[in-house]
Amino acid sequence: MNEGVDEAGWDVEPGDEIEPVVQAVGHLLKVCREGAGMRPAEFGELMGYGEDMVRKMERGQRIPRPEFLDRADTVLKAQGHLRAFMEDMRKARYPKKVRELAEMEERAIEVLLYRNHNIHGLLQTPEYAKALFETHQPALTADVVERETAARMSRKAIFERDPAPTLGFVQEQVTLERPIGGRMVLRRQLEHLLEVAQLRNVTFQVMPTEREDHAGMQGLIDVMKFGDGTAIGRSDGAFNGRPVSSHRDLQILELRYGMIRAQALTPKESLAFVEQVLGRL
Repeated sequence: MNEGVDEAGWDVEPGDEIEPVVQAVGHLLKVCREGAGMRPAEFGELMGYGEDMVRKMERGQRIPRPEFLDRADTVLKAQGHLRAFMEDMRKARYPKKVRELAEMEERAIEVLLYRNHNIHGLLQTPEYAKALFETHQPALTADVVERETAARMSRKAIFERDPAPTLGFVQEQVTLERPIGGRMVLRRQLEHLLEVAQLRNVTFQVMPTEREDHAGMQGLIDVMKFGDGTAIGRSDGAFNGRPVSSHRDLQILELRYGMIRAQALTPKESLAFVEQVLGRL
């Protein structure tokens, strides 16, 4: 029996607002199984899982993968009732904080981002993201690494939106040179970055390490602006790292971000720098 958490799904986070939906899907799974005249152990054997895992999903304590529901729909002859929840479970399997961030990114019309420790998540390849999560201390479990990596990759849907939002990235030079995951992972990461940086709605700049005047010494900056005129932003070194939305606080972050962009290499110079780094790998 395959009891691997990688294949079955993930536990529901206590108190998560998605919990009622997962419970409803679990109840439907149980109804379909019983309607097919199968015991939990028998169904689990057909699906490749143990009885305990099946019961956990039916109780709504485990988020089934979309692929699991797809196969279960066929096995139980559910006529598409289980498949109807595949997209809901795809979203549910990501951590709450990631779902909330993705929801804001879906609404944003302009996003301003500055990173100084690693390449921004929206620019990361799966291999780079996985390697980055594997550097966490205390070490994350393989299940958590997979879940976080998948969640981060799901946010790349922002590049497929129409109309496309305006995206501005500024990266510290060191983030493009540190070989997270090894030289080949970094090479593929930089090649991907060059592709994204040439999109018409994307502006990418590099902050040189040698820059003496540096407005970004207080840490990362995120600013998202929405179509209704509202915005939200945060920075490690401002407002105790808390998200802010008042006009006055956002002005401070935008002023700092504007200075960072002015001090960074131009977009053309930045692409040339990335190509130079690639040439040394």
